[in-house]
Amino acid sequence: MKNFSVLLCILLFALFVFSDLPTSATNTPSIDVSAKSAILIEAQTGRVIWEKLSDTKLPMASTTKIMTTLLTLESGNLEEEFVVDSDAITVEGSSMGLCYGDVVTKYALCCGMLLPSGNDAANAAAVKIAGDMESFADMMNARAARIGMENTSFVTPSGLHNENHYSTAYDMALLAREAMRNSDFREICSKKSMSLNYGNPPYARTLYNTNKLLEKYEYCIGMKTGFTDEAGRCLVSAAEKDGVELICVTLNAPDDWNDHIRLYEYGFSQLSSVEIPESAVFIDVVGGTQDVCPVHLSQKLSVGALRGDVSDIVCTVRTAPFVYAPVNVNDILGYAEYSYDGKVIATIPLVASQGISLK
Repeated sequence: MKNFSVLLCILLFALFVFSDLPTSATNTPSIDVSAKSAILIEAQTGRVIWEKLSDTKLPMASTTKIMTTLLTLESGNLEEEFVVDSDAITVEGSSMGLCYGDVVTKYALCCGMLLPSGNDAANAAAVKIAGDMESFADMMNARAARIGMENTSFVTPSGLHNENHYSTAYDMALLAREAMRNSDFREICSKKSMSLNYGNPPYARTLYNTNKLLEKYEYCIGMKTGFTDEAGRCLVSAAEKDGVELICVTLNAPDDWNDHIRLYEYGFSQLSSVEIPESAVFIDVVGGTQDVCPVHLSQKLSVGALRGDVSDIVCTVRTAPFVYAPVNVNDILGYAEYSYDGKVIATIPLVASQGISLK
């Protein structure tokens, strides 16, 4: 009886101790990474696949330029030529080679930020868009808030060290996911090199990408490197395999290339691409030869799902109560809104499957 009491005490103690462990610690498999902070997410839903101290605030160096590039692309007039601000391009660190009086476009500056990680390009873009660096930082933080980056503070467009300039692996994954939805960003960051014309007068030159993961890992589709003495090696990347797209972030990671490859190999082993099933939807028609019109998705939606399970994806159909005839094939009659974890991940038009004439 005494032995049973001792055993019971041991079991109760173990239950108390282990039940108090964080969920992520018990559910996340052990993967050897050098990073101080890291995360792996599925790009379509934002689902966290693996993480290590992903909410720790750390400097993120030149991965900052993901935000600067995104804002530059969203500002429009990408091919408009202008002369760079001479003060803006006087900056230490990596460069796309801008000189006093150079004529550039915002598109060229985006390439200069994402490939050779030009601090001169980041500063020039900030001044062109906002007038000065401080105003541009305000734009960066406002955009971060809209994305949901709750533990991030931007001070510089380039990522040069500042005590008040920081983010987290999780927040940077959110930013990367947002940026990869921009087709121009997606295309530029995937290039190992690019030929551009700029200068005074503009002349042809080639920019090379600092992201060597594009060469080291066949499924890598791009993103951004970063380094300062204070931040260490930082890397944000994206990879796609068999219809599954993943995003990985490591902060302060001496062996970042291999960290990302290990995490991707784990992620791709766990997820498969699953097409979200489509339900039959009909919309009432007024004044037509038929009373209802069937609709279908204008495109299919696929997500990377754990064990093929997509039951946690919620679809909300948004249409008017009815439409008036005539209706043409492929007329947009509503939208299907897909959500994961309470957040919209995709909005796809619902189009008419057949034409309906006036009665």
